[in-house]
Amino acid sequence: MSKLASRLLGLGVSALAIAGLATTTLAADPIKIGSVLSATGPAAFLGDPEKRTLEMYVERINAAGGVLGRPLELVLYDDGGDANKARTFATRLIEDDAVVAMVGGTTTGTTMAMIPVFEDASVPFISLAGAVEIIEPVREYVFKTPHTDRMACEKIFADIKARGFTKVGLISGTDGFGKSMRAQCMAVIGNFGIEVVADESYGPTDSDMTPQLTKIKNAAGVQAVVNPGFGQGPAIVTRNYAQLGIGLPLYQSHGVASKSFIELAGPAAEGVRLPSPALAVAEKLPDTDAQKPVVVEYKKLYEEKTGQPVSTFGGYAYDGLHLLVAAIQKANSTEPDAIRDALEATAGFVGTSGVFTMSPTDHMGLKVDSFRMLEIKDGDWTLVEAGG
Repeated sequence: MSKLASRLLGLGVSALAIAGLATTTLAADPIKIGSVLSATGPAAFLGDPEKRTLEMYVERINAAGGVLGRPLELVLYDDGGDANKARTFATRLIEDDAVVAMVGGTTTGTTMAMIPVFEDASVPFISLAGAVEIIEPVREYVFKTPHTDRMACEKIFADIKARGFTKVGLISGTDGFGKSMRAQCMAVIGNFGIEVVADESYGPTDSDMTPQLTKIKNAAGVQAVVNPGFGQGPAIVTRNYAQLGIGLPLYQSHGVASKSFIELAGPAAEGVRLPSPALAVAEKLPDTDAQKPVVVEYKKLYEEKTGQPVSTFGGYAYDGLHLLVAAIQKANSTEPDAIRDALEATAGFVGTSGVFTMSPTDHMGLKVDSFRMLEIKDGDWTLVEAGG
């Protein structure tokens, strides 16, 4: 018996009352949720809005009474984009912080470094990174919220095919995201009757891609160009593309679906197309769209709180946190195994990236049609019909 319980009994407080007091105290204990993000470093344009989103909504959820009558406690570490640091922080979340689940993993590289830690500990991990390898093959405790790079390739090639083009050039980043998306594009391109007639690449620190783009420009029969990449590289590609006067349709990846890309690329971004979650065009969605209330509410709150334009990357964190909260509520438990089972049973959950329906064979739960095809016009995103 604790010293406090002994003292209360000595004061004539019944054992039943003491048990009730203990239950009340326990009910107020926080639910610890972990997060490891690249809030600084080269991937900060991804990780910073993720961090702001998680902090903002944890505060909002707690102000509304928490989850299961308990406050959420966000235990957050910044890996700076370093996979080794990410793994160290993941271990700390398990061994020292005793989190019940994890929402984080800004990049594919940091996510893949952390997966073994959470799998070994049997703790649910909801990643915010893009590569299909995160959820294929399916791992018992690993989930993710962004569309996969394979889906982005399929969305792009469907639009290219609808426009009547059959020959494309590729220029890909050599970082983890760029390599993965290029591989996925090469794996599915044949399904669309499209041929790659030029295949170039660039490094993450390259500042001029005109030699590679010149080769693509001179490739026989090229009709459009696709750039699997994220970060500053695609903005440089876009500027060099305009400088060379290539004049062919240019497609970027969902990895640059933020206002910062338009700002970095400047006027050269005009006419660029890319697949994106609905969040980028929140107010432009028809009122009949099931996602519109969710994305408009999130966009408004984020921009009011931060004074910055909303980004689809912050939306991935919104989805991850709310999927987790819904799973805890559905399970009526904070036991990791119960949360995992409830996540896997998610059905019809409306988020910023789409409507999530997961299963034992699908730990993402999104379909290709949840991507929207966007085109940059007059410095802003516009919705386009496939092939339009």
